[in-house]
Amino acid sequence: MLTNEEFTDCVQRYLNTVFRVAYNYLGSGADADDVTQNVFLKLLREKKPFEGDEHIRNWLIRVTINECKNLVRSKWWRMESLENHLAAPDFEDPAHSDLFYAVMALPKKYRIPIYLHYYEGYTTSEIAQILKVPKNTVCTQLRRGRECIRKSFMEEAESNV
Repeated sequence: MLTNEEFTDCVQRYLNTVFRVAYNYLGSGADADDVTQNVFLKLLREKKPFEGDEHIRNWLIRVTINECKNLVRSKWWRMESLENHLAAPDFEDPAHSDLFYAVMALPKKYRIPIYLHYYEGYTTSEIAQILKVPKNTVCTQLRRGRECIRKSFMEEAESNV
């Protein structure tokens, strides 16, 4: 069980990561807030000792994904249009904004591995462990996600000509 100081340190260090994973999965800031709160409540109640910072980080991401899945499965949750929630981030460079929207438009099965790989810096093996899928599945999801993003940018470029 974590001490109050260790728990506070974990919240300060991993709050943004947990929120971003939940936001990427759900596409809603309010739902991501709820999931983030639940994840840290579970961390506070966790009795098993952690082996280190990386173990805590991986545990938090896995629990976040599980909480998101539970929320999506609940009968009270309904999927809203992604456009309702995408006004939140502001980007100085329009290219960053375009890339963010392209990633958020991907199906979850591609969006989560791309986020974990490119934004959180996980390797394909680590992502496979977190998502509990084979490594080759993660490689395929990353490749297909990149193809979808590339295709959307190509279509946009063609429509602007």
